[in-house]
Amino acid sequence: MQGDKAVIDYMNELLAGELAARDQYFIHSRMYAEWGYTKLFDRIGHEMEDETGHAEAFIRRILMLGGTPQMVPAKVNIGTDVLSMLKADLNTELEVQAALKKGIKLCEEKQDYVTRELMVEQLKDTEEDHAHWLEKQLRLIDLIGLQNYLQSQQ
Repeated sequence: MQGDKAVIDYMNELLAGELAARDQYFIHSRMYAEWGYTKLFDRIGHEMEDETGHAEAFIRRILMLGGTPQMVPAKVNIGTDVLSMLKADLNTELEVQAALKKGIKLCEEKQDYVTRELMVEQLKDTEEDHAHWLEKQLRLIDLIGLQNYLQSQQ
């Protein structure tokens, strides 16, 4: 099946973002493990698996539409401490949200409703799971303080 070139090209942009998010979560989860924050390690490891699944879904759809997946991740923003890592991850999720919304609009214009649905599902996961959880962690840090938060993550 031959898909619309603009949709395929845009999916490759989204794929780059998912690969970057996966890599960012990967390094952050290992940093958390090294520092003894096992709860953060577990959660961010889960997020890495979700991003890998998102990337795989784009790869499969790009291939189905006759395209070639571009496996070059976007820029990764690695934090240096827990707070900067959580903020970097939230910024990444917010960028992904904006990109998915743009992609959904493009798919509607090109009448590719199957790809649109793929993006809608990923947007839902990004907003309701990933970004929301990160926002809750940052809010919790504001409420109880960083040291109390870090103690609760061991």
